[in-house]
Amino acid sequence: MAADREPGSGGVIYLDYQATTPVAPEVAEEMRPWFEDKFANPHSPSPAGREAAAAIEVARAQVERAFSLSAGSVAFTGSATEALNWALKGTMEKVGNGRSRVITVSTEHAAVLDSCEWLAGQGVDLTVLPVGADGLLDLADLERELDERVAIVAVMLVNNEIGVIQPIAEVARLTHSCGALMLCDAVQGLGRVQVPEGPDLVAVSAHKVHGPKAIGALWMRQGSEPAPLIHGGGQERGLRSGTLSPALCVGFGSAAKLATERAMRDHKHVEKLWAAALAVLGDRWTINGDGNQRYYGNLNIRREGLDAARLIADLRDIAFSLGSACASGSGRPSHVLRAIGLSDREARSSIRIGFGRYTTENELVDALTRIDAAAHAQEKFAA
Repeated sequence: MAADREPGSGGVIYLDYQATTPVAPEVAEEMRPWFEDKFANPHSPSPAGREAAAAIEVARAQVERAFSLSAGSVAFTGSATEALNWALKGTMEKVGNGRSRVITVSTEHAAVLDSCEWLAGQGVDLTVLPVGADGLLDLADLERELDERVAIVAVMLVNNEIGVIQPIAEVARLTHSCGALMLCDAVQGLGRVQVPEGPDLVAVSAHKVHGPKAIGALWMRQGSEPAPLIHGGGQERGLRSGTLSPALCVGFGSAAKLATERAMRDHKHVEKLWAAALAVLGDRWTINGDGNQRYYGNLNIRREGLDAARLIADLRDIAFSLGSACASGSGRPSHVLRAIGLSDREARSSIRIGFGRYTTENELVDALTRIDAAAHAQEKFAA
């Protein structure tokens, strides 16, 4: 089945779905009244304020249903970065009884790794576990590190750079065996793969699921709520202060509802695109990360001797990336690619192709054919 036409593509073939996704037309339409006529503060007792508050609660329920997790609730945040900071720092502030350790993984998003490093600077004992060449955590490594001093273990569901899927249910089971909490960064997973039962805290973002930017959420299992990170009016159940945007909340709810309704259709479309991509690329490219235990809308590949930055500059009407949008501008090789054992040269010869709901097969095949030809031209020039 062909994909819907990508909204607002403007002549550029957009293959950077891990950085952000196009806002779904249905989502934009539902948000519009809340930007224009329905501008009341949802925390006001006025009739217009109560209407806005009711719309936010509808959106909250839509996001919660997209998780399909039991015995928990969602608090809206300004981003997934805020949600992850809150989960980690708020948990460490709240726990007692000598639990002073945090465990995470070397391929986590910077929002987790930098928050953990900050906690380490405050005296927390930090353990960062390695991954194998496939990008996957060895559960035996985690099991060896668990003890009664661990407060929280943070492991990502779908890696934002290489797309591999970590065994989250097993991580949660092991984590709970020592009485600790488990945090899952599901930013790249929500709406794409099932979020497994087990985590106590789950962070997500609207703009990775065809919703608006500047809104995320933290799902919290009952009894696992972290201490507040932001203080003020206590608008989100006394846990997170700040006036909520009805437009953004409605947009997130609409996007989550649409993702739930389209889950099977989107999944089949992405699998079809993955097969088409591999047919074009052949054996001239190497996939970074496990080829099977992964989300198929993330294709991180490398080619010997490729200058990936030059490739992007040569193909300005195709949007793809070198890796995380949060770190691509630093000039440093990807910490994820280095963690799976790639040299700096191999990391700089890697590109990330991201596709999804609004990518057509023709667009993908055309773009990858041109990317492959441009890479081959580099080889001929170098020779």
